[in-house]
Amino acid sequence: RLFHQAPPNPSPLLLSPQTDCANYIRVLHPYNRTHLLACGTGAFHPICAFIYVGHRGEHTFSLDPASVDPGRGRCPHEPSGAFASTLIGGELYTGLTADFLGRDPGIFRSMGTRSALRTEVDQHLLNDPKFVAAHMIPDNDDRDNDKAYFFFTEKVVEADSKEHTIVSRVVRNDAGGQRVLVNKWSTFNKARLVCSVPGPGGIDTYFDELEDIFLLRTKDGKSPEIYALFSTTSHVFQGSAVCVYRMADIREVFNGPFAHRESPHHHWGAYEGRVPYPRPGVCPSKTTNQPRRQYSTTKDFPDEVLHFARAHPLMYKPVYARHRRPLLVMTDLPHRLRQLVVDRVEAEDGQHDVLFLGTDAGSVLKVVVLQKTSSSTTEEIVLEELQVFKVPVPITQMEISVKRQMLYVGSSLGVAQVQLHQCETYGTACAECCLARDPYCTWDGSACTRYQPSSKRRYRRQDTRHSNPAHQCLDQNLTVDDFESTEKKVLYGAENNSTFLECVPRSPQASVQWFVQRPPDEQRDEVKTDDRILQTEQGLLFRKLHRHDAGIYYCKTLEHGFTQTVAKTALEVIASEQLAHTFPRERWDEPSRLPCPEPRLVPQAPKAWFKDIMHLISSHNLQRVEEYCTRLWCGSRPYHRKSKLAQDKHALAGVDVGKKGRTAKPHSERSRVPRQAVAT
Repeated sequence: RLFHQAPPNPSPLLLSPQTDCANYIRVLHPYNRTHLLACGTGAFHPICAFIYVGHRGEHTFSLDPASVDPGRGRCPHEPSGAFASTLIGGELYTGLTADFLGRDPGIFRSMGTRSALRTEVDQHLLNDPKFVAAHMIPDNDDRDNDKAYFFFTEKVVEADSKEHTIVSRVVRNDAGGQRVLVNKWSTFNKARLVCSVPGPGGIDTYFDELEDIFLLRTKDGKSPEIYALFSTTSHVFQGSAVCVYRMADIREVFNGPFAHRESPHHHWGAYEGRVPYPRPGVCPSKTTNQPRRQYSTTKDFPDEVLHFARAHPLMYKPVYARHRRPLLVMTDLPHRLRQLVVDRVEAEDGQHDVLFLGTDAGSVLKVVVLQKTSSSTTEEIVLEELQVFKVPVPITQMEISVKRQMLYVGSSLGVAQVQLHQCETYGTACAECCLARDPYCTWDGSACTRYQPSSKRRYRRQDTRHSNPAHQCLDQNLTVDDFESTEKKVLYGAENNSTFLECVPRSPQASVQWFVQRPPDEQRDEVKTDDRILQTEQGLLFRKLHRHDAGIYYCKTLEHGFTQTVAKTALEVIASEQLAHTFPRERWDEPSRLPCPEPRLVPQAPKAWFKDIMHLISSHNLQRVEEYCTRLWCGSRPYHRKSKLAQDKHALAGVDVGKKGRTAKPHSERSRVPRQAVAT
């Protein structure tokens, strides 16, 4: 929120903490080296202004009130919803609904020296669109051939159906004519984006709901790779997919046949008649000029061209993804994917595109897709899942900074800064670093660090595609699978009760195996799971504990031939008759006693409840178990925090704590803001 406008008499003011301006910034583009173009909803009266940010090194941020203009056609009325914009050569191109009720969708061009343009109000052009992204992509070195591409979804009705179908589109525009389409786009060409999984019998599974677009720019700038994030509108399953498109395929579709049908009751077909010259969608240039026909602008095109363009906005052929299949498919996710950015990373075995996927629950998935050399299939590896915002709020924007190696994540709570890589978290051994399969990270001989192409290759170890630590780390710090090197934890369980042994693998690609050793036997046998013993993603669950389950349990992970013991737990089972002897039936009717002493409130601490079963455990473990139970029972309860708060209030106010009731939680504690929001 940068400026304020209070309807009906707008008067721009600088934001103050006492002003609830109800103004949400929807447009923010660098205009030149010293200014930003900002447009806000302005309490349902959109406004635009230039913000002075200063020269390099300055810390200036101010608004010029004289630069405030009405923002209708440049900025949407509502703070949320579909919207796309791009700034090209001082001209603002926007896709939005220009009225308060959302019934006037269009693509607009404003600002600059040329006259303002917009699309016609026609459902054949835009039918309830949801704009996702807008980008300027040049066709060649001639700057006059630069085109603005908009990506959106819209509803269509086919001839054999009365129901609306959601499809994704890419559209490009050109300026209007002198007599026809005055102040309108002369050509409005759109084509369908297809992202589908081929199925048996030629039946594909389509992902039609376009969520986000990311352009991975190349050196020439004319052929970026277009990454598109889709979701499905199917009622059968929920999922998301990422498809990659080439600009050469998009240009080929726009240069191909136009779609045509005789009436709404007919099916679409390729137009087989004569296409007027110059072809709609072609910019005026030396190739379109003839001795008697000189075209300096599309306004000089003949009316025949403009009438044809108006009647044939749709291209017949769709744009298919690279390899005609998605790069990534993720189904049955707990959250919906909303945002997408891509970073092309240089690694020891080539280049890899790392995908960062933002969810509607405040988390970001870091994924790399590897092409298998033996076949045309791919392998999807989830490198990290980062919970950026503690509150499950949808992520609305993501920007990547290759120079700073940072990912900037935006939501309604604020903006968070996330590192693209955290190599030091993968472990302290060469094998652990290689098994992470993170293209950003490599083993440098002593630690897992950021990969640098210019560094010495003598100690560098990295294998993203195959991740074979036995081959990569033979002469390095390769951890050995030693059962005895892992710290042992002791867990006590009661017979016929449920018990859980926790084990979370360090890599989501690792498989987990459980082994048990029952003393005095030194042999380790694999744990057989059944209806009573269940193996979950978090560990081993005993639904009903038996006496013979006692023993030492080893949790081992296996990944690419490398085994590692992750957890070692000694499970001791307390027999049911011992518990019955310790806790007679009549004792269950007695009132419960506090196991933890409360200073100043209780003169003498009562006997802790777990001391009654100390005799069930061997004497050499007595002191350790008592300390463990005391710490677990007393340290995990909010008892001491409330007691300390009561003592502090007693010392400050001089009141008798024993006569006080439950202490109320302070207001600042009840309305505490999440830490991620404070840091933004």
